[in-house]
Amino acid sequence: MNRFGHWMRPVRLALWCTLLTLATSTAAINAAPAAGIELPPLVQPANDEHHPGKVIWADLVTPDLNQAEHFYAGLFGWTFQSVAGDPNYAVALMDGEAVGGLLQRAIPAGQHRQPAWLTFIAVGDVDAVKRSALAHGAKVLAEPKTYAQRGRQAVFADPDGAVFAVLASSSGDPPDVLAAPGEWLWSSLLVKNADQEVAFYHSLFAYDIFDLPSDDNSKHVILSSGDFARAGVTALQGDSMRRHPHWLNFVRVQDAEASSAKAVELGGRVLVEPRMDRHGGKLAVVADPSGAPVGLMEWSDTDSQEQPQ
Repeated sequence: MNRFGHWMRPVRLALWCTLLTLATSTAAINAAPAAGIELPPLVQPANDEHHPGKVIWADLVTPDLNQAEHFYAGLFGWTFQSVAGDPNYAVALMDGEAVGGLLQRAIPAGQHRQPAWLTFIAVGDVDAVKRSALAHGAKVLAEPKTYAQRGRQAVFADPDGAVFAVLASSSGDPPDVLAAPGEWLWSSLLVKNADQEVAFYHSLFAYDIFDLPSDDNSKHVILSSGDFARAGVTALQGDSMRRHPHWLNFVRVQDAEASSAKAVELGGRVLVEPRMDRHGGKLAVVADPSGAPVGLMEWSDTDSQEQPQ
């Protein structure tokens, strides 16, 4: 199951986390799998773990499911499994474990929506989070809906317009362990009004907030819960104010340069060239053939096992 960066303890986080200061525009995502779809449990076998505020899933909304499957299979080695109830939805698997979903939805004529990955955050009570989100300036894009084996979920746009989803998993949440190559490793939120956004997500998930030193006068913040860093918030640069705030998720790779080249070979493009990160590896951002951005991040097992003091 996807782990999403929970290898990072919120101690001396400036030495331990990755934040991205680029922007790629995304449009509002309001699509959802068909009501009768049989989404598989998030965790198999079920557990009793619950980690509110943790990123636990991601769905790609794309206009071409076959093209997306070919790209991600070639880039990360994912395989795909169809599910009953909706021929337009497939579950992506890494070594037999689910890492995400792919949902085919056509882009209506005349609309300029960019395909994107939708980030799901763990909650205990979706309806309570909906009330809190609305009270703090969010909009509902998809009303709460229950799937028999998966749980209850909803989709929102936060006060800055970044789209995210919440999920109360009926089978428990993935454990806090280091992601393997090919699994999700980290999530970043790029926004215009960082202070407002940090306050919003704190109100929903009671995150601990850690400000990071900055060399570019931008605000960099870590959102933490349960003694683990859950996500980063970065203020968009002044020359990026026309960009749309958005969540960006990173997959762990062995070699960011090789993976970037592979993405191009498979029909994608590089949005951010591979560059050294604070933890000593490299990161990059690519777009799949339909334009959906996805991050690539190296992370050594040696670094991930160290315990900061």
